[in-house]
Amino acid sequence: MANHLQRFIRLCQYLQDPHLVAKFQQMCGVKGTFPGKATEIAGQEEEKLQNGDCILHSADAETGGLSKRKDMTGSGKTALMNQVNPVRDAEEAAMRSAHWRLSAAPGSGKEEGKEAACELSEQKHESRSTVKPLRKNSLTGDVGQEFIIENKFLFYLFTFGTELGNEMFFIIFFPFLFWNIDAYVSRRLIVVWVLILYLGQCAKDLIRWTRPASPPVVKVEVFYNTEYSMPSTHAMTGTALPLSLFLLTYGRWEYPFIFGLSLVACWSLLVCVSRIYMGMHSVLEVITGFLYSLLILAVFQPLLNAIDHFYLTHRYAPLVIVTSHVGLGLLAFSLDTWSTSRSDTAQALGSGLGAALASRLNHLLGLMPDPALSQLPLSAPPLNVALLAKSFLRLVLGVLVLLAMKAVMKAVAIPLACRIFGIPGDDVRTARQHAPVELTYRYMVCGTLGFSCVFLVPAFFSCLNLS
Repeated sequence: MANHLQRFIRLCQYLQDPHLVAKFQQMCGVKGTFPGKATEIAGQEEEKLQNGDCILHSADAETGGLSKRKDMTGSGKTALMNQVNPVRDAEEAAMRSAHWRLSAAPGSGKEEGKEAACELSEQKHESRSTVKPLRKNSLTGDVGQEFIIENKFLFYLFTFGTELGNEMFFIIFFPFLFWNIDAYVSRRLIVVWVLILYLGQCAKDLIRWTRPASPPVVKVEVFYNTEYSMPSTHAMTGTALPLSLFLLTYGRWEYPFIFGLSLVACWSLLVCVSRIYMGMHSVLEVITGFLYSLLILAVFQPLLNAIDHFYLTHRYAPLVIVTSHVGLGLLAFSLDTWSTSRSDTAQALGSGLGAALASRLNHLLGLMPDPALSQLPLSAPPLNVALLAKSFLRLVLGVLVLLAMKAVMKAVAIPLACRIFGIPGDDVRTARQHAPVELTYRYMVCGTLGFSCVFLVPAFFSCLNLS
């Protein structure tokens, strides 16, 4: 038993190692520009190329670099280094060939060698680019360090994958599902999202593991860098949402089983792997987030019908909704000092609060009723230009309304909270690091968005004959 435990601990330590993340990033073509590292040379090359210069190393410097490589490869490490970074090794070999031609060729041959080296450098510049993290954190001011992307396809693919767990995706995904697909499924999926984010963020604040060390890890994203990292809440939402969507819709809607299962697998895998690519989580944290979300679903998925029925019909449901969502927010803010995870926690709870109250109001007014059981299973209507245009118009108009409301409420909520709690509002970033301001701001803004998405925007569609 003790041996098995030791093996498990060693496995966890291996999966938590930041060098494992760094190796995966290198395989995917992500190179850092850390001072004193070989990657800094690549960054200098890019800078000089942008100024129209060509990088030419002396023969002595190149030979010295090679001798240092040879000292490291006495026990068969050369093959391993070539496997870890074959692109850079091939580029170095080509550069050495160009430099040799430059130093060996006399007269006009020297010019030819210089042109060859310049041409090679230009080819390298075209195949990779130096960029900074996608977006800075407006609350912490962290903008990150430059890095080099050598595989743009993987960069865009994993950028899309990580956006599947960010705020803008949820602003589009849940409204689209509610306005165009199935309000019944959307209500339950919002409950899952709130539970997953809340329990995941609370677990982070209790465990308090820091993000993977940089270096060796390259921070492709820095927005969540100040949060704790165990477990990955991106991996949790990226697993729980598609799986719960599949469980809620299969049998209710007619579609092939293999299609739904494939969507769940692709969605979850893309989000989970993207967090390692971004340098935000270790492999262990992603695996833990995946398993933790499965555990939460196993407990709460069978209860979703009862929770939704209670929200819609019980006379004390509004009181329970408000007190539970606000109380959980206060509890979460007491677990640790301020970090950006506070915003995510309050955002989910506020959105769930507004959506639940709006669903209750829809039920009382007889708006957007669920289909009768005799109508199940539902079949997708045939796709045509009119249907697609109407769905797209609903999405665009609705999201624009939500974004406008968000801007208005943001302008009102922060000064109002600062005035109520006597906190200076000159520096918004500092003011939002006070729990009362952040809680008030998030509940006002996100609560309004949730309520508008479920009640106000559908009413707006009815006025425009877009229902």
